[in-house]
Amino acid sequence: MALIAPRVTAGLPAEDAQKLKYALDGSHDITVFVDGTVHRLPPEARDAVVDLLGRFSRGEAVTVSSVEEMLTTSRAAELAGISHTYLRNMTDRGEIPVEYRGTHRRIRLADIMAWLETQQKPHADKTGAGAPAAGDAAAADIS
Repeated sequence: MALIAPRVTAGLPAEDAQKLKYALDGSHDITVFVDGTVHRLPPEARDAVVDLLGRFSRGEAVTVSSVEEMLTTSRAAELAGISHTYLRNMTDRGEIPVEYRGTHRRIRLADIMAWLETQQKPHADKTGAGAPAAGDAAAADIS
């Protein structure tokens, strides 16, 4: 996923901010129309929109940007339940995508989650059960 540059929007004029503040007071029900069609936002998106509108209602300038969580090898290994050495070896072999920030490796959270899913499917197919516990995977990794 490509990240789009942040967009900065100046605060609303005082009169517009006051009208928006009045409209938001006591309500978190936000209806969104896109090309005349009503869309119900999931809770996370609704909360973000309410926060954005609340900031505008206070006359604040707002910056909107995308965030893609990049993990250190230690954090990614911890989430995967494997040693960081084993994870580094997998990145060297190209099994898990990695980006370098200088000499430091960074791994997308989505890539770790995708790898974990691939590890759970074969094990579940063979035994009819879920994947081994994180501790079992770490114990099997001798580094």
